[in-house]
Amino acid sequence: MFSIATRRRRPELMDQPGLDDREHARALSGLGRINVVSRTAAALWPSLAKLAREQPQGAGPLRVLDVATGGGDTAVALARRAERSGLAIEIDGCDLSAQAVAIARDRAAAQGSRVRFFALDALAAPIPEGYDVLVCSLFLHHLDEDDAVLLLRRMAAAANRLVLVDDLARSRMGCWLAWIACYTLSRSRVVRYDGPVSAAAAFTPAEALDLARRAGLEGVTIRRHWPQRFLLSWSRP
Repeated sequence: MFSIATRRRRPELMDQPGLDDREHARALSGLGRINVVSRTAAALWPSLAKLAREQPQGAGPLRVLDVATGGGDTAVALARRAERSGLAIEIDGCDLSAQAVAIARDRAAAQGSRVRFFALDALAAPIPEGYDVLVCSLFLHHLDEDDAVLLLRRMAAAANRLVLVDDLARSRMGCWLAWIACYTLSRSRVVRYDGPVSAAAAFTPAEALDLARRAGLEGVTIRRHWPQRFLLSWSRP
């Protein structure tokens, strides 16, 4: 097992241009199963529910954008929680990959979800206005430090009220869990390669906190949660 003292970032298959469509779809399906087991939506939900309950009467639904949504499983899971709770929350998702957006749309349609998905490069294109909350899960570790700072800065500028970033926390246990989860929950060669690579490329909570400060996010908080992840939260003053 490699050292976790420093971040080790290598190219991931999911990020490579020309990835076969069937391989891409299979990988997104595997990642969706991992997100269910990892309870990604459960980590994000309490903050969204709290804001939705605090919405002033007549203000309309709480609007949420899931940045780098991938196959859309987290966005759809959050929408289902909102529907079950009776809270007025409107969730959209965006991703750089047109194929990921198409898969996310199919997932939403199959589950009767009203989540809207659209293509967007969150590091380059303008993020649409009007969203109260911007969330992002399992994307920060794909970026070098400068792009990670840029992403956090752009999300904070676009969010009217709250930014939530959920990601892997680099640790020895996290590396072992990534290997076990990827080989147990998916047969995708992409997932089985990218999972351990992602664990090595992850930031520690302290490193993520430093990135947020470099992005100008004052008052940011970080909470660890299962399984070897952290939730970064920033509220607009």
